[in-house]
Amino acid sequence: MGSCVSVSSNSSNDSDGERTSSSCQFRLCGCRRTNRLFSNEQVISLQHSTSVANRILTNGQSRTSCVFTQQGRKGINQDAMVVWEDYEVKDSIFCGVFDGHGPHGHLVARKVRDALPLKLLLSLHSRNSRGNKETTNCFKKVGMDSRESVASAKDSISEDPLLQKWRNAFLNSFKAMDKELRSHPAVDCFCSGSTAVTLVKQGSNLFIGNVGDSRAVLGSKGNGDSMVAVQLTVDLKPDLPREAERIKKCKGRVFALQDEPEVQRVWLPFDDAPGLAMARAFGDFCLKDYGVISVPDFSHRVLTEKDQFVVLASDGVWDVLSNEEVVEIVTAAPSRSSAARVLVDAAVREWKLKYPTSKIDDCAVVCMYLDGKMDSDSDTDEPQSVSAATYQCPSLEMESDDGNCDQLNLEPCLLRNFTVRSASDSSDHHNGRVHLVVSAEEDGVIRSEDQQWSGLEGVTRVNSLVQLPRFSEERHKA
Repeated sequence: MGSCVSVSSNSSNDSDGERTSSSCQFRLCGCRRTNRLFSNEQVISLQHSTSVANRILTNGQSRTSCVFTQQGRKGINQDAMVVWEDYEVKDSIFCGVFDGHGPHGHLVARKVRDALPLKLLLSLHSRNSRGNKETTNCFKKVGMDSRESVASAKDSISEDPLLQKWRNAFLNSFKAMDKELRSHPAVDCFCSGSTAVTLVKQGSNLFIGNVGDSRAVLGSKGNGDSMVAVQLTVDLKPDLPREAERIKKCKGRVFALQDEPEVQRVWLPFDDAPGLAMARAFGDFCLKDYGVISVPDFSHRVLTEKDQFVVLASDGVWDVLSNEEVVEIVTAAPSRSSAARVLVDAAVREWKLKYPTSKIDDCAVVCMYLDGKMDSDSDTDEPQSVSAATYQCPSLEMESDDGNCDQLNLEPCLLRNFTVRSASDSSDHHNGRVHLVVSAEEDGVIRSEDQQWSGLEGVTRVNSLVQLPRFSEERHKA
């Protein structure tokens, strides 16, 4: 079984043929220690703040990035995103995309979006992030044997101190995030969870932490005027050999449904549920004893002058567009400030063309331009705060943990991950369950009392969950 955390450092020559040296990285690390923008006390206080300078959570743009999300046809938008500039030091950037799933996936995604960047800051400031004790313990807890954990600890000791610090900070913050979700009083994460593709740009360094199947792709100049797509993350799905081996070792089951043989899922050992379509996620505690983990896949890349932008997006984009198509669309966008919106629009069109009987998935995109520039002539019709298709509090920048709006009760408690298997199948009932159809021209609200939540009401494209375990319903009644 492979390591639970992969560390890759990609250094490539710049246009002058010179290689970025490790000494430059050490100078950056030393500079960061003396020019931190937040003390530990300030980071802790930010956890209770609804507004943070240089951070955007909704559709719009910043100095370096544009972000856009659009609700699909499955219910409430369960995707979330964040861009935080001047993150740890001046000119550093944190960005992330989070794709929730399950009955409370929208709450999990937003909680992770709000809390994970702060936990990463605290981990960076902590002396513990410089050691490898926590890393070794983390490997042991996810089913690795002693030889593998010792080997991983040795790799941690021998690597660049800058990488070691960021690697441990990502590991510790993701672990702390999942621990908080497990005990959260207002967000039930037993059968709900979220992906997280996160990235920190600091100088010429990219530090990336990923769980789930959201993805980061780099757009870089190739030969001539052509652009090349470089995938920065791995989609952590159960069909990966290392992921499947870990899950099976923990008594979880991995197999595909007969009518979607290309989609491997994670199942409980004693029940054909929940059928999670990813191997790592925040939340999903019904599967955490059976091989699903929240340990991030960490990687590092040294940027060159050829690298132009990074795109982070949920699987609503990657399910219908290739890496190359995404880079081409962003490159051809009429303005940098509209690139994320243009990409989401293209993904929605592809959903309608390729899967006309499907319910379009939520889409969320962050486009970060590596030269730190954003054009000023943004489209006048581009939303700068909230998409009309999403339900959020117009008076607040950040939703509360329970997902309720203080002034306007716009966000219902609804259950996601319905899709349709085919036009013919969707006309009848499946195992006696009521099939609910909601028109986009209606109020857009699906009320939980009118439906029984199940992903088996027809499947055309991949659902993150198939159905809730039987004991989860008994758990809620109790």
